[in-house]
Parts: sequence; C-alpha cells; structure tokens
Amino acid sequence: MEQITQFVAANLIYIYLIAFTVLLGFEVISKVPTVLHTPLMSGANAISGVVIIGAIILIRSSESDDYVSLIFGTLGIVLAMINVVGGFAVTDRMLEMFKKKKKAQS
Repeated sequence: MEQITQFVAANLIYIYLIAFTVLLGFEVISKVPTVLHTPLMSGANAISGVVIIGAIILIRSSESDDYVSLIFGTLGIVLAMINVVGGFAVTDRMLEMFKKKKKAQS
C-alpha cells in the first residue's frame, strides 16, 4: 500500500492530466454528430495502435517487481485492443453498406 501511495504522490500531476484528458475526450466525442462517428473510428484505430506499442514498450522496460507499471501496461494493451477490434468491426459494417447486393436467381 505504501508503494501505491508513493507512486501517487510522485506522479500526481500525471494523474490529474489523465483525468482531465478523459473528461475532455468525453466532451469532444459527445459533441460529434452520429454521421461522423464511423469515419472517426478508423482514426481511433491508428491512435490505439500507437497506445498498444507504447504499452508494450512500458511492459518491456519495467522491472519485474514494478507492479504498477506492469498493471498499467497490461491495462493499456487490453483497452486499446478492445478499441482496435471494435473499430475494425464498425468499419467493416460500414463498408458492407456500400457493397451492391447480388440478386437471387430463381
């Protein structure tokens, strides 16, 4: 517990920054019209790919007893992968709407 308290005390500005960016991101995304959500999902896939690479680097560079870094790195990989897979699924559904349907021959 003392290790977590020391981590929070040493990185308080970063914790505030993360909380601020989450709130700001929520506000920005909630103002986007529904028509633009799907194209923006493709851009989010690229950003999530960068997050995955950063989380892998964090895990690789952290010590084996640094549980905070390992947990945050793992959490970053899991959440970014959920975003990437969801983004590809939504993009695939969007592209299916533009394909011509084949007429069934009777």
